[in-house]
Amino acid sequence: MAFASIDDVQSALAAENYVCGRALATVVFLSLKLGRPLFLEGEAGTGKTEIAKVIAAALGRRLIRLQCYEGLDASSAVYEWNFAEQMIAIRAAEAAGGTDRDTLKTELFTEEYLIERPLLQAMRPQPGGAPVLLIDELDRTDAPFEAFLLEALSDFQVTIPELGTIAAPETPIVILTSNRTREVHDALKRRCLYHWVDYPDFDREMEILQARAPEASENLSREIVAFVQRLRGEDLFKKPGVAETIDWAKCLLALDVINLSPATIADTLGAILKYQDDIQKLQGSEAKRILDEAKADLEVA
Repeated sequence: MAFASIDDVQSALAAENYVCGRALATVVFLSLKLGRPLFLEGEAGTGKTEIAKVIAAALGRRLIRLQCYEGLDASSAVYEWNFAEQMIAIRAAEAAGGTDRDTLKTELFTEEYLIERPLLQAMRPQPGGAPVLLIDELDRTDAPFEAFLLEALSDFQVTIPELGTIAAPETPIVILTSNRTREVHDALKRRCLYHWVDYPDFDREMEILQARAPEASENLSREIVAFVQRLRGEDLFKKPGVAETIDWAKCLLALDVINLSPATIADTLGAILKYQDDIQKLQGSEAKRILDEAKADLEVA
């Protein structure tokens, strides 16, 4: 058992500068205790990928990441043969002579020429215990890959025709993430414990910012968080996540900013907004309006 209790999860992740609410700590604890994959869904930048990284760091396990993308297939996720090395071996055998075709075929399809991709790597024994397998942004893939993944996660084994079936000696810790650009099939979700990772409230975001950017003064941190919280209420194409809050704070610190001002916000909008249409909406008096509202919120608090 990796963690003795839910409180132990929170403490261990806090030691890695990850502020974890009780609901998330509970589902992490249960996922590890029951050996079930953990499916994290939510907006981009809310810390889904980071949770896999800090769990691996807290447990001293290897992190293996499968970054998903459109067109990802089983061979790219599991293994490939090193065709370049195989061709060199064929040429060398032809030059030397005396090697029959069947023997050469047997020699070419061995582990020496196997390129292991993330899913196969996660099935291998690892020093320190079972690895953390992060399957990131699953919603970018398509239905055939989901179907393959469903089978792989059910049995924790893969089959390579030339080598046979390779099973994990110890079940890896599996974390899947989705930004919900499309719905992931229910059959896959049923294999997992599920948690929606939402934007944090003001107090939680303050804790996160103080953990990740401790150099920022409390006053500046409060202004940053209040402004970002207000900004998420605007009609934007892409609302800033916690990652953007941290990036923005670090940018402001690099500029020796003490207090937020409309001019400073206008100069650094690229740290928190990633689309030109959103940036244009905050030009002129809009940034000042949101800043005034954010400061009013702080006075009420």
